[in-house]
Amino acid sequence: MTALREIRADFDDRTIVLYQAYAPAVAEPALAAGRFVPPFSFGRMTWIKPSFRWLMHRSNWAQKPGQTRVLAVRITREGWEEALARAVPTTADPAGLGRAEVHVQWDPERTLRGAALNHYSIQVGVGRSLIRTFAEEWVTGITDLTPRVHRIAALVRTGQSARAQRLLPPERPYPAPAALADRIGLG
Repeated sequence: MTALREIRADFDDRTIVLYQAYAPAVAEPALAAGRFVPPFSFGRMTWIKPSFRWLMHRSNWAQKPGQTRVLAVRITREGWEEALARAVPTTADPAGLGRAEVHVQWDPERTLRGAALNHYSIQVGVGRSLIRTFAEEWVTGITDLTPRVHRIAALVRTGQSARAQRLLPPERPYPAPAALADRIGLG
């Protein structure tokens, strides 16, 4: 049974994959450099999501303006857990949230067709004070998933959900350290 709030992700011993959607003007230079470079904004919060289906809902399968390129961003687990250790839930006291370096928000997980499920996926907002650390130290690689996203979306539109499901990136429960569970609202 799926926990109400659980981090489900593609990860290995050293890294975790997070998903983001950008305009080509940001995605192309990032892909060429293998990390985020201008015009990526180092002056505003960036939201990272380990749930592929949630990002597909958010970006409308890479059709939403400004979100037409879907990137798989692989970062160190050390960086991911550092972000979680600095996180404050978006439901916290507004004064504390305003000072937080990292925000955590839980949103309903989604089906392939975008319907809300009865369990939640995490979004992590990396604040301005950590953006350069995220981009220059935590990121280990960036992959363009846009063609795969378009293929999955086409299969879903034509009623071939089983074939689409097989193309989804693997996601399994992430073993977040117990010390972080209460801080970020896991469970």
